[in-house]
Amino acid sequence: MKKLLLVLIILIAFLGSVYGASTSGFAITYGETTYNNPSYKSTVNTYFQSHTDKNLSTFNTKVVTASQVNQIAKNITGRTYNSNQIFSCALVDLSYSQGIKIIVDSSKINTVTSKMYANALKSTGITNGYVVVTSPVSATGESALTGVLESYEVAVGTSIPEEAKKAATEELYTETQIANQTNQSTDKIAELFDQAQQEVQKQNLQDPAQIKTIVNNVANSMNINLTDNQTQDIANALANSQKVQSSLTDFKNQLQSATQQASQSQGILNQIKNYLQSFTDYIMSFFG
Repeated sequence: MKKLLLVLIILIAFLGSVYGASTSGFAITYGETTYNNPSYKSTVNTYFQSHTDKNLSTFNTKVVTASQVNQIAKNITGRTYNSNQIFSCALVDLSYSQGIKIIVDSSKINTVTSKMYANALKSTGITNGYVVVTSPVSATGESALTGVLESYEVAVGTSIPEEAKKAATEELYTETQIANQTNQSTDKIAELFDQAQQEVQKQNLQDPAQIKTIVNNVANSMNINLTDNQTQDIANALANSQKVQSSLTDFKNQLQSATQQASQSQGILNQIKNYLQSFTDYIMSFFG
């Protein structure tokens, strides 16, 4: 029995060391307002913990400041934020191996949907990972994109080019504007962007005039009435996203590597956990 217990202790220690080594693929970003308010931070952590089976203390963390948000968004949205207005927070887990899954706390994030975030992330070459977005107070979710992108940078260990961040932000903002102007649901407009973007990427187009034709065709097929200006705005946003793709090669390569490492580490952890559970059941059978 003593030998069995010794083996159990060694396995637990090994599990801890493997788990600690695997945290490079996991990250959380806190808006600076939330981070500096213990009650807000606790609320956010509770939501995050309810949507992951991992210990939040093992995640790499970073604080997103108003100056970072403004640097990317001010010339696109026309809005600027101060240090007591950055609430949104994001969690990224690269061990997720089934594409991309985005959970948005719709009780707090009231404008941007998971589909809209997925479109913006695709513009930066991100098509995999598990993402959770929340806020301790009501927020549109537009500025949260900065936090999501920062989370990926922390999880991957490589920066996303600034021009790619700006293109993704412009795309997200244009989606929300078009949804408001057309009274269509945000998810329907997000689907319009997604279909048009897929065709743009397939043809590798960067000319807004050519992209405008694609946007018109997709909008007509979806029975969405757009003005000429709205069609042009969408075409411009998609063109800018396409133009930055060449700058994303290094980040995409690092993302793929980090994802493989996180997935492999998670696979090892699951095997060890299953063995420990079986071993524990075996030990407890002696006391049944």
